[in-house]
Amino acid sequence: MKIITCFKLVPEEQDIMVMPDHTLSFDNAEAKISQFDLNAIEAATQLASEGDEVTALTVGGSLLQNSKVRKDVLSRGPNSLFMVQDAQLEHALPKETAQALAAAAEKIGFDVMLFGEGSGDLYAQQVGLLVGELLQLPVINAVSSIRRDGATLTVERTLEEDVEVIELTPPAVLCVTSDINVPRIPSMKAILGAGKKPVNQWQPSDIGWNPTSPQAELMEIIVPPATTRKHIILDNDSPEAIAALAEHVKKALN
Repeated sequence: MKIITCFKLVPEEQDIMVMPDHTLSFDNAEAKISQFDLNAIEAATQLASEGDEVTALTVGGSLLQNSKVRKDVLSRGPNSLFMVQDAQLEHALPKETAQALAAAAEKIGFDVMLFGEGSGDLYAQQVGLLVGELLQLPVINAVSSIRRDGATLTVERTLEEDVEVIELTPPAVLCVTSDINVPRIPSMKAILGAGKKPVNQWQPSDIGWNPTSPQAELMEIIVPPATTRKHIILDNDSPEAIAALAEHVKKALN
C-alpha cells in the first residue's frame, strides 16, 4: 500500500509578534509542522505495514527551504518527502493548496491520502475535502480511528453524540482528528536516519499544475485591539439581574 500523508509548515506561534499597528510580524518566527498534521503523519506510520511506502507531501513558499523541518518530518516515519514550492503558494488559500496537492499526489501515486483536521494557522478544515473532490475519490473527515484488514479499511467518525463506522476500499482520502493518536517523539536514531531519506523538490511545471489567478486572496491579518475587562459582576439570578445582563450584552455588541 502506498500512503501519502500531507502536512503544512506554519510559523512558530510563540515567535509571532503583535506590532503597534495591530499587524503581525513573522520575521523571527521559525517554521514548524502544523500540530494537527503531526497526527496525520503518526496515523500514516501506524497504518503502514511491512512492504508499504509512506510519503510525506507538502506545498508552500519560502518556509519549505528550512532543512531542519525536512529532517523533522522524515524522522517521524515517512520513507520520503515531496515538496512543491512556488511563490504563489506562499499565502495560498485552501483551493489553490488543494489543487497543487492533488496534482502532486496524482504524479506520486497512492492508495490512501491522510490529512490533519486543519492547519495550525488558518484552520479552514477544507484542504483534505477539496483534494478528495478534485481527485473524485471517497473522502471522510473527522476520522478518529483507522483499522486495516487486508485491502479494506474500517474508519470511525466521532460526531457530537454518535460514532459512525465506515468500511471502504482504497483509494480514498481521510482527514483525521487530533484524538486519533499521540504523535511520537522521534528517537535519536530516527533523527540521524532522516538525513539519508530522499527529498524531492518540485516546481508547479513538474506536476503539470499551472497556477492561475486565485478567486480569493489573503490580504492581511489584523489583531483586534486589546480591551480592558469591565469587571461587572451580577451575583444573583433574579429577573432584574438577568435583564441587566442582557442590557450589558446589547451595549457590548453595539
